[in-house]
Amino acid sequence: MKQFENRKQGIINEHSMRRYAIFLPLIEIENDIHLLFEVRAKHMKRQPGEVCFPGGMVDITDESPADAAVRELSEEIGIHEEEASLIGSLDKIISPFNQIIFPYVGYIDKTATYSPNEAEVAEIFTVPLSFFLTNQPVQHDIHLKVEAAESFPYESIPNGKSYKWNAATLPEYFYFYGDYVIWGLTAKITKHFIEEAIK
Repeated sequence: MKQFENRKQGIINEHSMRRYAIFLPLIEIENDIHLLFEVRAKHMKRQPGEVCFPGGMVDITDESPADAAVRELSEEIGIHEEEASLIGSLDKIISPFNQIIFPYVGYIDKTATYSPNEAEVAEIFTVPLSFFLTNQPVQHDIHLKVEAAESFPYESIPNGKSYKWNAATLPEYFYFYGDYVIWGLTAKITKHFIEEAIK
C-alpha cells in the first residue's frame, strides 16, 4: 500500500469534472477600489443577460487555471493580459453540475482601455468596494429534491422506495446595485471575497 504514502488528497472524480476559471477584477477609480462586473450578452444560450465576472472553461492550452482566468479576462473585456495582475486565489467551488470552479482576484491597470467582446458581453460596470462592505447580501434558500431514475434498484437498498434521502438546502445570495442584480455564483464569490478581505 505504498501508493498511499505521501499521496496528495484530491477530489473523487475530479478528472471528469469540467474546469472553469474566474477572475474577480479590482480597479482603482478616484482613489476608491471597485469590482468590475460583466452583463452577459442576451443572445447567449447560457444565462443570457445575467451579471457575472469574466471567466470561462480552462483549455488544454492553458498552463493553469490562473492562466485561464487571465486569458478569459483579456478576451472578454478586451484588455491586454499584461494589464492584469493576479493577487491570489479564492476558495475552489465544487458545483452539483459536475464542475470545479477556480476563482482568482487581481487588479486591472487603471490606465487600461476596454473593448468588450460583443459575442459574450453586453456591457461592463463597476461597483465600489465600499458598497459591499456596507451592504449584506439578501439570502433566499433553494431546496433540492432527490429524484431517482425509474431504473433505480430500490430493492437493493434498506427500506426500498421508502428510503429517506438526505435533504439539501442551498443558500442563494442577492446584491441589488441600482438596476443591476448580482446573484448566483457571482454573488457567492463576491460574498466570499468580502469575508476574506475584512479578516
